[in-house]
Amino acid sequence: MKKMGKGKAFILIVMALMLFLAACSSSGTGGNTDNKDAGSGGTKSGDKLVIGFSQVGAESEWRTANTKSMQDAIKDAGHELKFSDAQQKQENQIKAIRSFIAQKVDAIVFSPVVETGFETVLQEAKDAGIPVFLADRAVDIEDDSLWVTFLGSDFVEEGKKAANWLVEETKDVKGDVNIVELQGTVGSAPAIDRKEGFEEVIKEHPNLKIIKSQTGDFTRAKGKEVMEAFLKSEGDKIDVLYAHNDDMAIGAIQAIEEYGLKPGEDIKIIGVDAVKGAFEAMAAGKMNVTVECNPLFGPQMVDLIEAHLAGEKIEKRVAVEESMYTMDQAEELLPTRQY
Repeated sequence: MKKMGKGKAFILIVMALMLFLAACSSSGTGGNTDNKDAGSGGTKSGDKLVIGFSQVGAESEWRTANTKSMQDAIKDAGHELKFSDAQQKQENQIKAIRSFIAQKVDAIVFSPVVETGFETVLQEAKDAGIPVFLADRAVDIEDDSLWVTFLGSDFVEEGKKAANWLVEETKDVKGDVNIVELQGTVGSAPAIDRKEGFEEVIKEHPNLKIIKSQTGDFTRAKGKEVMEAFLKSEGDKIDVLYAHNDDMAIGAIQAIEEYGLKPGEDIKIIGVDAVKGAFEAMAAGKMNVTVECNPLFGPQMVDLIEAHLAGEKIEKRVAVEESMYTMDQAEELLPTRQY
């Protein structure tokens, strides 16, 4: 073998040095900073992200299932989760979001306790280059650039489904049908929208009358407490209970039984969420219908986050597919319910 000339050796050394410098330059573009720059396509498939998730609380079976779905999906995708339970207090949620910003997470997911009052903190997230994703509940903010997308249910449609069922159920009833309503947390998107959708339908049927309406704060205990008050003031006048979630409906069922009436018969019970407890109540003949609000969308949210950070364009609102279930379906479907 011939010895390599000095000139050729020098050229090869220079070429190797250039390749080394190019490799160093390309590897220096990683890290959390580029992950936040959606326009640059800074996130590659498989990159580990840090995701902050602020949940409303744990007020219902639905919320517990939703939290688990989100937590599992983030971890299963290989990302790091920063979790905060707001315990149904907006001030806790604002603190959590500011903490996520300080920790320089790659994305923030939160389910707002109420619709309003988040402009300042979401502007802070935007200024820090951290995209915000809304889960389950929307915000009422003029500048929609402060959040990337909303993933969740059409709460107005859920209210309409509940009312349409009632219209069909009472079509042969002569005279007034008296309804009491257990609203969700005051100011929250599902409470506002489920009421709006329900009332939009029943206003076309003057015999369907809401005679009492009060918040039960989406909890079983509060639902029972408020239903007790309804029964005390209205008693046997009540024909229907419309509860903005199943947990309040289940609490109300207990109050109705303690009052001496038969839930599902003496008082028709309409719930929303389609949690397992509602199917148990329907199978026992104590609840008539539940409108589904699917909480198991964690994997779908992770896909949206990854797509956005990879530079893909996503819709401003992404809906979850849902159905409605009645008493006669409950026993067969109960074993299949995951939440």
